[in-house]
Amino acid sequence: MSQRTPKSKSIEQEIADLRHEILEHDHRYYTLSEPVISDAEYDALMRRLRELESERPDLVTPDTPTQRVSGQVAEGFEEYFHKRPMLSLDNSYSIDDLRAWAKRCEKLAEGRAFDYVAELKIDGLSISLIYEDGRLARAVTRGDGSRGEVVTGNAKTIRSIPLRIKEDEEKGEKQSPLFDGSMKEVETRGEVYLPNDVFERINRERTEAELPLFANPRNAASGAMRQLDPKMVADRRLDIFCYLLLFDGAPAFPTHHDSLEWMARRGFKVNPHRRHCKTIEDVVAFCNEWETRRDELSYEIDGVVVKVNQVAVQDELGATSKSPRWAIAYKFPARQASTRLLDVIYQVGRTGAVTPVAVLEPVLLAGTTVSRASMHNADEMKRLGVMRGDFVFIEKSGEIIPQVVKVITERRTGEETEFEFPTRCPVCDTALIKPEGEAVTRCPNPDCPAKLREGLHHFSSRRAMRIEGLGWALVEQLTSPRTKRDKKGEAVTDENGQPVTLPQMVYDFADLYGLAGRRDELIALDRMGAKSADNLLQQIEASKDAGLARLIYGLGIRHVGERTATILANRYGDVAGLSAATSEELANIHEIGEVVASSVHAWFQTSRNRKLIERFAKAGVKMKTANAGGRQAPRVFEGKTFVLTGTLPTMKRDDAKAFIEDRGGRVSGSVSKKTDFVVAGEEAGSKLTKAEEMKIAIVDEKQLLELGATPAEDET
Repeated sequence: MSQRTPKSKSIEQEIADLRHEILEHDHRYYTLSEPVISDAEYDALMRRLRELESERPDLVTPDTPTQRVSGQVAEGFEEYFHKRPMLSLDNSYSIDDLRAWAKRCEKLAEGRAFDYVAELKIDGLSISLIYEDGRLARAVTRGDGSRGEVVTGNAKTIRSIPLRIKEDEEKGEKQSPLFDGSMKEVETRGEVYLPNDVFERINRERTEAELPLFANPRNAASGAMRQLDPKMVADRRLDIFCYLLLFDGAPAFPTHHDSLEWMARRGFKVNPHRRHCKTIEDVVAFCNEWETRRDELSYEIDGVVVKVNQVAVQDELGATSKSPRWAIAYKFPARQASTRLLDVIYQVGRTGAVTPVAVLEPVLLAGTTVSRASMHNADEMKRLGVMRGDFVFIEKSGEIIPQVVKVITERRTGEETEFEFPTRCPVCDTALIKPEGEAVTRCPNPDCPAKLREGLHHFSSRRAMRIEGLGWALVEQLTSPRTKRDKKGEAVTDENGQPVTLPQMVYDFADLYGLAGRRDELIALDRMGAKSADNLLQQIEASKDAGLARLIYGLGIRHVGERTATILANRYGDVAGLSAATSEELANIHEIGEVVASSVHAWFQTSRNRKLIERFAKAGVKMKTANAGGRQAPRVFEGKTFVLTGTLPTMKRDDAKAFIEDRGGRVSGSVSKKTDFVVAGEEAGSKLTKAEEMKIAIVDEKQLLELGATPAEDET
């Protein structure tokens, strides 16, 4: 039941005040990175607004903050013709090209004086935002430049896009034509992009779910904006930088620099790394600077956009049918390399997904030697048209495996040979299947040795059950038949002189907890010995206390990454509650959705999986969260963002991350204005330097532990 609106304030006025307050906090958090209230306080404001709007649905407007993610799935996208074409830019690939462009501008300007504005070229998706009476009316993709697709619902999920243009009271613009109705339309254009840490998270989760990876943040952003369900777009956490301003279809101010400043004052997110340059040599210095500094950013750039600043000169220079003459993109050298494709091998993952991996002639790319690259699936191989012996381009973005992005068909000699995607599992010879609606071909055999080996490696990983010492070589031995040996280590033979073969030691995850009773067999394995065997058994025993979230993640359920595992663990508290949950119940949990819910429910309904859980329980594996039986860590880091850098004295990176997240904090991969603390250890790199420059609080391991201590922990 909602709270009663105070008599001194009408429900209409309270709704208006809440909307204004929430939009102001959105601007401070998502655009300025300077929040002034906690997440809990913000959520309370949003909760109250939803309550009031549910009481008065007639007062709900398209620009209310509660409508950012409507949940309505669109039938498709309508087309919209741009009033002013969204032209593409000509590219320059060298400083000489850039200087030559400047000379052409000087010649065409016929003596008119002008200077430049240099902006970072964001590797994203261009979009037009159209405001009527100061409110966002529609958002349109660039499309072919003349017409694009209306994606207003999706754009509203991007928190840095204002739903309403902010009034600039300092400039006395409250009663300007923008708000009195005499100005019909304000249009801003910008580049929608995916931050690097979000891109890496998405690809990590897709790797865990054995889904095709996105080749780069641009592809992920573009794909997101064309989703029909805004909730799916919201999960991508897209962002935007605005770069152009039009009033009623015409440039708004005499200079481009003035337009950028106006947008920044009025609530639009404009890239802070822009520079007003007097000469082309100032532009060259800016380009050279950011070519070396690009890795400091939390998003991808692929160059610098240079524009003539004066609008009158822009009009004089004009445009071709494709590009304006008054602007150019200086492109940084691509992070690509070409090499020969020698062969393709097919790897079977823990969910049975068969992934083609290109075997390459080794080549240097982004500072590392690359000899393997992913091609995702059979459809991608077909799209690329790869053949054995082809020269190909490979690309590396972020920290993911390199991708084959293009075949250099011009270099074919006629000696190349075609590949045939296997129809049977390359490990167990089971007939492969390709489920309807999926791009991935899978091995359906639940006992496929490759699935067990990959699954064990995942189960024992640091982010899961943390069983150190269970590497690939040992997993291979534990899951393969082995030769029986005597006390001297010599092979035992039968009456026919043939070596006696023993069955494999591990058939599923629960078998790991029975290895304590088979110590002698462990010692007899290659490169083990008593000390290594004892260390492994200690690690296996310690893993029983890893916690419910790590266990859920370690089980390798399709579509369930670390974040989802934590959500499920916190929601249910123990395996019994989770295993009894219906698919509908799971789908209603925030951030879960129908696909994940169906996968989780199906996993726990499978008989062999239920038996696995029973065996875990008998072995003493703890399958409850702290708040389901023990003491829960205090949420002292609620709403705080941490960045880890360097090597800590006693804590491993994953342990420090878990310590922070257990107390309500968030760990980010990059330093920004949203960072509250940087936890620095030995050999801390550029993140520490950036934190010092931005005057962000820097703590060591001891200080982190003190910040996160409970009163009881302080007493001991």
